[in-house]
Amino acid sequence: MSTTRAVSKSSAAHSPYQRLFMLPGAKAFCLSGAVARLPISMMSLGIVLALNHLYDNWTIAGTMSAAYVLAMSCVTPFYARAFDRFGQARVGRLALAVQIVAMLAFAFAALVRVPIPLLFALAIIMGLTQFSFGALVRTRWSYALRGVEDGEQLLNTAYAMEAAIDEIVFILGPILAAWLATSVHPVSQLFVPTVACGIGGTIFFSLKSTQPPVIVEQVSVAAHDDGSPAASEDADQLTLRQLKRSGAKPKSVLRYAGVLPLLAVFIVFNMSFTSFDVSITATMKSMGLEPFLGLQLAMFAVGSCIGALVFGSCQLKGSHWAHMVMFLSLLTVGYVFFRLSMDNLILLGVFEILAGLTVSPTFATGNLIVKDLVPAESLTEGLSWVTTAGTVGTSIGSSVAGIVLDASNPHVGMMLPFIFTLASVPLALAGWALAKRRG
Repeated sequence: MSTTRAVSKSSAAHSPYQRLFMLPGAKAFCLSGAVARLPISMMSLGIVLALNHLYDNWTIAGTMSAAYVLAMSCVTPFYARAFDRFGQARVGRLALAVQIVAMLAFAFAALVRVPIPLLFALAIIMGLTQFSFGALVRTRWSYALRGVEDGEQLLNTAYAMEAAIDEIVFILGPILAAWLATSVHPVSQLFVPTVACGIGGTIFFSLKSTQPPVIVEQVSVAAHDDGSPAASEDADQLTLRQLKRSGAKPKSVLRYAGVLPLLAVFIVFNMSFTSFDVSITATMKSMGLEPFLGLQLAMFAVGSCIGALVFGSCQLKGSHWAHMVMFLSLLTVGYVFFRLSMDNLILLGVFEILAGLTVSPTFATGNLIVKDLVPAESLTEGLSWVTTAGTVGTSIGSSVAGIVLDASNPHVGMMLPFIFTLASVPLALAGWALAKRRG
C-alpha cells in the first residue's frame, strides 16, 4: 500500500485540512510557498510608496507600478510552461536566482535615487523575472493527492486553502508595506519581500520529494548516460543545450476547449475587485473617513477567508462550471447590496463579509476547472494563465473605475462591480457548454 493511501485510511476521522497536512512534505511546501508569495502583495504597492516618498510624484509611481505588473503578466505563463516541461527545481533554482538579483537591483537603485528612466527599465526587468508560486504550490497539491482516497475532495480543500492563503497575503502585505515605508525607511518595503521570496523560494525548490515529475520526457539524458556522476548530475540541471534539444513542444493550454472562456471569466470577474476598491476609496474620501479605508476593505477579505475554509470543508455535487455560475451570481447580488448600502459603512461591512464568502470558492473552482480541462503535464501553465487573467482584469478594472469616477461620482462607480460580475456569468455558461461538448 502506498504511503498516501495509508495516510488517507488512517486519518479518515480527521478533518480535510488535518488530512492534507498529514501528507508527507505537505506542510513544508505549503508554508514555504506562502512565504515566497509575499512579493505579489507588496512589490506593486511598494513601488508606489517608494516613488512617492523619494520623488514626490504619484503619476510616475502609478505608471511604474503598472509597467511592472504588465511585464509580470506577460511572462508568467511562459515560466509555467518551462516548469511543466523541465521540472520545478531545475527551472526554479535558476529563475529564482535571476528574480532575486533583479529585485535587489531595483531596490538599491531606488535607494540611491537613480534617474527615473533607468528605474523604469529596472522595474520592467524585475517584472519580467516574476513567476507564480501559487501555481507551483497548487500543482504540488495535485501531485501529492494522486491515488489518495477522496483525493478529488481533498484537492477542493487544498485549492480553497490556497485561496485563503492568497487572501491573507493580500491583507497583510499592503499593511506591512505601508508600515515599513512610513516607519522604517521609504525603500524597506522593497527589501523585505525580496528576502521572503529568496528564503521561501529556496526552501520550496529544495523539496524534491513532493516535486511533480516531468510527465512528457523532453530531454533525452539516457542517450549519453554512462553511469558516471557527471551523467547523473545532467538529470538535475537545466542547460541551454537541453533547451535547444528539448524535442516536440506540448500543446498550448489555450487550445483546450473551455480554457479561453474561463480566462475571459477571470479577466471580467477580477475587474470587479479593483473597481470596488477604487470606488470605496472615493466614497470614504468624500466622507472624510480615509483612515478607516483599510478596515473597510479588510471586511471583504475576511469574508473571502471564511468562504475558503467553508468551501474546503464541504463537498459540492455536480459540475465545477455550475458551481462557478452559482458563485458569480451570488457575488453579483452581493455587489448590488454594496451599491444600496454604500452610504452606511457598518451595513456595507456586513454585506462585504457575506458577499466575500463566494470569492475564494470562485477562485478555487476556477483552478479545479483548469485541472479538468488540461493534462497533468501542462497544469502549472494552465494555473498560471488563470493568475495572469486575474492580473490583467484588476489592472483594467482600476483604469475603468478611475475614468468613471472622474466623469461622475462614487455612486456611479459602485455600480461597476455588479455589472462586471453579471457580465462574467454568460462567459462561464459558454465555457461550460464548450467543456460539455468536448466531453
